[in-house]
Amino acid sequence: MLFHEIYGCYFNVVAAVLREVCKEPITDKRISEIIMDKAFDESILEIPAALKSSWCLLTSERQTTLKYPPVMPLTLLQKRWLKALLCDPRIKLFGVTDEGLSDVEPLYLPEDVYYYDRYLDGDPFEDEGYITRFRSILYALEQKHMLVVSYTGRDGVNYDRNCFPFHLEYSSKDNKFRLIAAYGDETITINLGRVTSVDPGDRLDGDEPEYRTDTRQFVFTAELMDERNAMERAMLHFSNLKKETVRLDENRYKMTVYYDRDDEAELLIRVLAFGPLLRVTSPERFVQLIKKRLEKQKKMLNM
Repeated sequence: MLFHEIYGCYFNVVAAVLREVCKEPITDKRISEIIMDKAFDESILEIPAALKSSWCLLTSERQTTLKYPPVMPLTLLQKRWLKALLCDPRIKLFGVTDEGLSDVEPLYLPEDVYYYDRYLDGDPFEDEGYITRFRSILYALEQKHMLVVSYTGRDGVNYDRNCFPFHLEYSSKDNKFRLIAAYGDETITINLGRVTSVDPGDRLDGDEPEYRTDTRQFVFTAELMDERNAMERAMLHFSNLKKETVRLDENRYKMTVYYDRDDEAELLIRVLAFGPLLRVTSPERFVQLIKKRLEKQKKMLNM
């Protein structure tokens, strides 16, 4: 195994709970707060009960059975993994350096990875102009500044927009970053690869514009049967999306997933990958998209 699960998210959140217990008594409410802050929303369904029962790490009085607080130093393998990530030009956009890892050999290099499900016209992440514009947008996001963005639209027309940036989002399928911003009463999307200049404006004076998601964000609801590790796989597949998960019974969950309309085709493929373990219940429009996709695949098999 490349990584041992002891260094994963779940063990980190459990360690955080135990470190606090070692200092002073803890309440159930505080345990829930730590889990919600450091783990996934769904973790609140499992971890508190497991701490007191199957894992035997907390007593019924919420005291730990450990003598010393848990520590988890980085292994050499993890350092090499981090160094490999830091070789990725997308991470360098954020100004992250390899300080402390300069003498560590990366586990692999970016050119060692082959992407079979990604378009080839991704953003020029190593272009100096692109890096400068990207960091100008980051600065505006952090400082809540207005932005004057010049870019070429899909129609080939040049635009200048004085807008307020909401956030940056990344599409793994397109290998591109997009800026989501307020322009007047609209929420607009700008592909960073089409941006020609960025000029940070003044700090926003007054309330932030409303982030209107009604024209961009879609949602679907599905029932998940937790067989063959389906729940864990679902959390991984949809980890980059806002979602709500409710347990229906011992093995069934209701999932509500929010997504951007530009990513619908990619999301459809992810849903179908679960087969009968994930059944979309609404909206009807998304259900019909799945049926059409399956009918298309069936016709191809019969050709």
